Amino acid sequence: MEEACSPDEREVAAVTRAGMHELGRRFEAAKPEVVIVATPHNVHVSNALGVVVASRVAGKLDGVTPPVELDVATESELAWRLLASIGAAGLPAAGVSFGSNDPATAVAPMDWGVLIPLWFMGGRHDPPLPIVVVTPARELSASDHVNAGAAIARACAESSHRVAFIASADHGHAHRPLGPYGYHPAAAEYDALVCDLVRNNRLAGLVDITRALVERAKADSWWQLLMLHGAASGWRGELISYEAPTYFGMLPPRTHRPRPETSPPGARRR
Repeated sequence: MEEACSPDEREVAAVTRAGMHELGRRFEAAKPEVVIVATPHNVHVSNALGVVVASRVAGKLDGVTPPVELDVATESELAWRLLASIGAAGLPAAGVSFGSNDPATAVAPMDWGVLIPLWFMGGRHDPPLPIVVVTPARELSASDHVNAGAAIARACAESSHRVAFIASADHGHAHRPLGPYGYHPAAAEYDALVCDLVRNNRLAGLVDITRALVERAKADSWWQLLMLHGAASGWRGELISYEAPTYFGMLPPRTHRPRPETSPPGARRR
């Protein structure tokens, strides 16, 4: 985001920022009422998926002047619906709060995996769109995360809201020798594979990616993408942009429900 960049940094990830602005435009056109964000950078509950049930989620980016910060209400009814739906699917899940012992007054921390996509999609509305934050469980299987996404979709279908689902994710983190995770060719391999799956509408292929490749690539995206696949069954993926301008790869994809058969390829999508 431009607001977090010094003048000499603003061209570093220009392709990704353009992609995020395009997602923001499409988000506005879709007119969602609630945003669900699956993030790898919030709470980590051992062996269980997490759903934040605090009344608000707030945070800011460190070291940025003027501040880049958001304070957003949680759609608590939908949060509890998600928790129940995930549990009904036979998956371990925990409701997560913070601070106050009463979730109705608690404010949970907002990590950068939530703040950055919300900056482009709903977080700066007046008032901001309400959100639900969910977290993966890396100990669980690929199929568990797909099933969790399907459970989230069922809960949304039973609610009265028009819901957007954001799978917040950075990809391989080992693209540069001087990066914090060093260099490994698996980062480029993993990113190319994910780009191909999105570009060719084959998100089901995510389950065939090995944990060993994910680990070598130092990717943060696999689990949330699996949830996106489960939540967006019957939808189509579109690759908007990809780049790895520093040590990690960035890919803002979009899924959309196909138009009826009479619509030509590339028709305006929901």
